[in-house]
Amino acid sequence: MRITRVYTRGGDSGETSLVGGARVSKASPRVDSYGDVDELNSLLGLARAKLLDPEIDNSIGVIQNDLFTVSADLASPSTVEVPRVSESLVTALEAMSDHYNAELGPLKEFILPGGSEAGAVLHLARTVARRAERRAVGLAGLEDLNPQVIVYLNRLSDLLFILARAANRRGGVSEKLAEFSKKS
Repeated sequence: MRITRVYTRGGDSGETSLVGGARVSKASPRVDSYGDVDELNSLLGLARAKLLDPEIDNSIGVIQNDLFTVSADLASPSTVEVPRVSESLVTALEAMSDHYNAELGPLKEFILPGGSEAGAVLHLARTVARRAERRAVGLAGLEDLNPQVIVYLNRLSDLLFILARAANRRGGVSEKLAEFSKKS
């Protein structure tokens, strides 16, 4: 199926269609949930535009494609047949995390989000992944939801933290440690 026209006028009344045709409010928890995943995917596109490392760029490309499966899963009631998040997608994230984490030193303190432009965008993407995870947890309390979606988003936020650190390290940017305020 090719999209020949972006606007449809179908959402002008504040509703949208889920996969399968059901109409829901654009303010519904399900729409909020996959909207956060869409925002996350766009941030990852921005991170890729800032990246100088082809290996990390390739990994993020894999994640971006997988996020379309996450979105389809979130946008579809369980009775509708669509690609779903599986344990194998989670396992792939874990393998990426292990791969990149192996080159990083252990963390003994909190670090400030930031560093290179790519690292800073990846830290921001991590926070959006956490928000998407919280929304998915909320949605699961209201409607039937594939539990692997929540697991995937949890692992993804961890991986994005690792990728931010790896992008900074590979870019020659040192991490800044958090300094806690002292009581006066």
